[in-house]
Amino acid sequence: MSWPLVKLGEVAPSKALKKPVVRDEDNVWQLNLDMVESGSGKILNKIKAPLSEAGSSTHWFDSRHVLYSKLRPYLNKVVLPDEQGLATTEFVPMLPDPEMLDRRYLVHYLRSKQFVSWISDQVAGAKMPRVSMKVFWEHEIPLPPLEEQKRIAAMLEKADAIRQKRKQAIDLADEFLRSVFLDMFGDPVTNPKGWEVGELNSCLDFLTSGSRGWAKYYSEEGSKFIRIQNVGKNKLLLDELAYVNAPDTKEAERTRVKVNDVLLSITADLGRSAVVTKELSEGHINQHLALLRLKMSKLEPQFLSALLSSDGALKQFKAKNKAAVKAGLNFEDIRTFEVYLPPLTIQAKYADIYNVVMENLDNLMIQSDSAELLFSSLSQKAFSGQL
Repeated sequence: MSWPLVKLGEVAPSKALKKPVVRDEDNVWQLNLDMVESGSGKILNKIKAPLSEAGSSTHWFDSRHVLYSKLRPYLNKVVLPDEQGLATTEFVPMLPDPEMLDRRYLVHYLRSKQFVSWISDQVAGAKMPRVSMKVFWEHEIPLPPLEEQKRIAAMLEKADAIRQKRKQAIDLADEFLRSVFLDMFGDPVTNPKGWEVGELNSCLDFLTSGSRGWAKYYSEEGSKFIRIQNVGKNKLLLDELAYVNAPDTKEAERTRVKVNDVLLSITADLGRSAVVTKELSEGHINQHLALLRLKMSKLEPQFLSALLSSDGALKQFKAKNKAAVKAGLNFEDIRTFEVYLPPLTIQAKYADIYNVVMENLDNLMIQSDSAELLFSSLSQKAFSGQL
């Protein structure tokens, strides 16, 4: 069954709350883009602060709104607020007509792969892509009867709950590995076990950053193109892997990765690191990543990746970057990064534990992928009138 299509601007226009009731001016929820998890819309950090501390580029919202991030739409940050607050103008305060559009249905639609893919295509190529609101408001959303919208939203929420439980298990595995690292090696900031300390440069055979301007080489198949979204905190994230027809150039050769290379984020989200595995060998990195090829006699790749992803490393990165307008690391910052150097035998023990955990995590990821496929399939069918 197909549903009538209605323009977003007609059923969920941008209408900020004009007359907020502020009972406690010292305790106002203030929301910005960095506080929202991609995909889920989960609030990572719910900050309540004095109203006097709020910036001028803000608007009020309440629990009737849906907040849509118009900046970098591929991040898929859509919020279903549960109370009144102030959001930065990166968010559009959509106010669904309650007689026509269920706001939970709207949230699931805006988070759907179909919509995210479509809106991302509208802004492709921009350094800081921002949705054209004219295009956004003209977009037509399928609009079944209100009760059907609520049924669809409830079904998708149940499927999403399964997906989130798998994610929580994966997060617990990450936390376990962080705990093991601290137990074996201690905090990198205080070095309580008194390990030898040296500059990372003494442990490197090769250091480079990735290729710029390779969008023209994108293809459906070919060499894997590793971007910053493929590197997490001491792990690879391969859900959004891109491919390129790599040119036969010195730059392509320079940016080609090998097994056991360590990748490090050097722009924006510092502290992401991962080790290149066989499935990524011979791929290439983009300009937001650095490639570190180690002297294996001094550092074990998986140990270094865990160290670079630690809170202690992030403090070092921020200290090196304190004068910059935008977060970023240069080669000198990386070369002078201080690492502690436990015996290789102990580093190898950590790598063994890491590998065992990741093998079990692979099985969990298969289940997680199944939950993701179920959710995506239900979402696609729901908004095309097939459920």
